Amino acid sequence: MTDASLGAALRGAVDLSSLRNRPAAPGPDQTSAPAGAASSLVFDATDESFGQVLELSRTVPVVVDLWAEWCGPCKQLSPIIERVVKELAGRVVLAKVDVDANPQLAQGFRAQSIPMVVALIAGQPVPLFTGAVPEAQVREVFAQLLQLAAQHGVTGTVPVDAEESASDSEPTEPALPPLHAEAFDAIEAGDYPRAIAAYEQALAENPRDAEARAGLGQVRLLARVQGADLQAARAAAASAPLDIDAQLAVADLDLAGGHIEDAFERLLDLFAALPSDERPAVRERLLELFGLVGDADPRVVQARGRLSSLLF
Repeated sequence: MTDASLGAALRGAVDLSSLRNRPAAPGPDQTSAPAGAASSLVFDATDESFGQVLELSRTVPVVVDLWAEWCGPCKQLSPIIERVVKELAGRVVLAKVDVDANPQLAQGFRAQSIPMVVALIAGQPVPLFTGAVPEAQVREVFAQLLQLAAQHGVTGTVPVDAEESASDSEPTEPALPPLHAEAFDAIEAGDYPRAIAAYEQALAENPRDAEARAGLGQVRLLARVQGADLQAARAAAASAPLDIDAQLAVADLDLAGGHIEDAFERLLDLFAALPSDERPAVRERLLELFGLVGDADPRVVQARGRLSSLLF
C-alpha cells in the first residue's frame, strides 16, 4: 500500500457518502469507539452507526471486517484480525459488519465476496484483502496500514479498557483438542490439505465431533476456491451447462462470496437436468453446502424442500 494505491482506492472505489451522520469529530490525539460499543478496540458497526466509525477514522485507522454468520472463511479470519488488533493496543480499531444485517454497508463497500477487509483512513477506504489469509499476511498488511496512516496524519490511539487488557492476559477459552489445534494452525499457515487431514482424523476418532465436521466442510470449501478465477469459472460453466465439475466450481465460489441462493439454485437445476446415475455427486455437494450455511437457515430449508421433491 502506497500513496498511489491509496489514491486509487479513493477514486470512487467505495461510495460511503450516504452513511455519514457527521457528528463532531473527536480530539486529535485520543478518541473512543462509537457509543454503545462493547469494546474500545473491537465493536460491531451498523448502517445507522457507521457515520461515527467514519469520524473515528480521522484520528485512528479503522479496520472494517465484513462477515456473515454462515461464512466459513469469515470464522477462520475474524479471530486472527481481532487478535492482531488487540496486540496493537489502541493504534488500530476493528469495526465488524454483519453484511446480512447491514445491507447498506454491504452495498456501499461493493462486497461481492466475503470475508472482505477494508481500512478507513481519514474517512477514506483502503482495500486490504478479500478471503481468508494467513496470520503472517494479516500482520504484514497491518504494519503497512500503520505506515500509510502516519503518512496521512492519522496517528491517534484509542485508550484500551482495563478490563479488556486483563481479559486478554487470561485464557478465555478452553484449549482446543490436539487435532483441532493442528487444523487451526494449518489454516493459519494456508496449508488446507493438512487441515483437512487433521479434521478427518478427528472425525475418524469421534464421528460425533460436530465442530470437526463443520471445520472440515469450511476448510474443504477454502481449498476448492483458493486461487480460483471467478470469471473463468463462470465462462466454463456457461459453455457446458451439464458439466458437473464446472457447475460445482461456480457454486462453491458463489457460496464463498455470499450468493447462497445462486449456489443452491445452480446445483438444484443441475441435479434436475442430470440422469439419475450422475446425480450423487451433486447431491453430496448440496448437502455439504447446506451444512456450511446451517440447517435452520430459511434458504437451506427451501433448497432442501426442492431437493426432496426432485428425489421423490
